[in-house]
Amino acid sequence: MLNKKTVDDINVKGKKVLVRCDFNVPLQDGKITDENRLVAALPTIKKLIADGGKVILCSHLGKPKGEPKPELSLAPVAVRLSELLGQEVKFAADPEVVGPNAKAAVEAMKDGDVILLENTRYRAEETKNGDEFSKELASLCDVFVNDAFGTAHRAHCSNVGVTKYVDTAVVGYLMEKEIAFLGNAVNNPERPFV
Repeated sequence: MLNKKTVDDINVKGKKVLVRCDFNVPLQDGKITDENRLVAALPTIKKLIADGGKVILCSHLGKPKGEPKPELSLAPVAVRLSELLGQEVKFAADPEVVGPNAKAAVEAMKDGDVILLENTRYRAEETKNGDEFSKELASLCDVFVNDAFGTAHRAHCSNVGVTKYVDTAVVGYLMEKEIAFLGNAVNNPERPFV
């Protein structure tokens, strides 16, 4: 699979695991109108919970352009994820993303707990792959998991920058599936192939 380590290759028991997800879901009046991206992230999240990781989720939502916009908060995502997982997903409501709420929530985590950080694009540095925000994200975790195929091509703090400051970085099941599909399509295509 293109030489990428996955969540199956690591032991996360007792470790803080930052997972970059793609929760860029459509919202209408604060309600999620299509939850396919949430459902797609569940296998990776459930695996990390089952393995005793302390799961810290992050994502962007829309284009707030570096400033907090309440209509682009990930708070509704935390509520729906709690329902889908059957356990609380604590929401860290920090306009600066890695702020006092996030730090306190991470500090209080027990194995199998899940928290969701605020919209990463509330920080202007996110889309510029700034070192400061990358370091702040990395400071929360022992392990980084990228499971956001839809944003993996972007050099942003939450999917590229953070990897410079963590020892262990792997892909989740959604990324693994997409990479395998692309790899097969190129290396072993069905014929006729154009």
